[in-house]
Amino acid sequence: MRGNLRSARIAALRGSDQKRTERARSLRRALTRAELALWAHIRGRQLGGVKFVRQEPIGRFYVDFVCRDRRLIIELDGGQHSESLEDRRRDSGPRTLGYRVIRIWNNDVIDNLDGVLQMLLSELEESPLTPALSPQAGRGR
Repeated sequence: MRGNLRSARIAALRGSDQKRTERARSLRRALTRAELALWAHIRGRQLGGVKFVRQEPIGRFYVDFVCRDRRLIIELDGGQHSESLEDRRRDSGPRTLGYRVIRIWNNDVIDNLDGVLQMLLSELEESPLTPALSPQAGRGR
């Protein structure tokens, strides 16, 4: 009984789309070497005291890591993403929702983790982007 109540609470928080939930869980179990290395340093509020989650559905896509409070998405990319038009299209969805998207090469995480963490700290210090205001916003005051 207690387990059912907990499941109902989780479903109420996350939404009832079981297919999306299962897909996210599957992705979390299959982290790449670079994702695992970065996750070990950003989980549990280790980086700047902010909370990151991994393999989170945002819009139509699952992002590698996201800090919801700062509206910052981190995507780790291998060589197949070089100059990818699809990645630019994919990034436009979260950007319209007010997220900043940072793409980092897997090799940079593996070879220069400290540099990547410093860059992410700098990004976290910036205020989160908000959706663009209409030209009429704030007029007449």
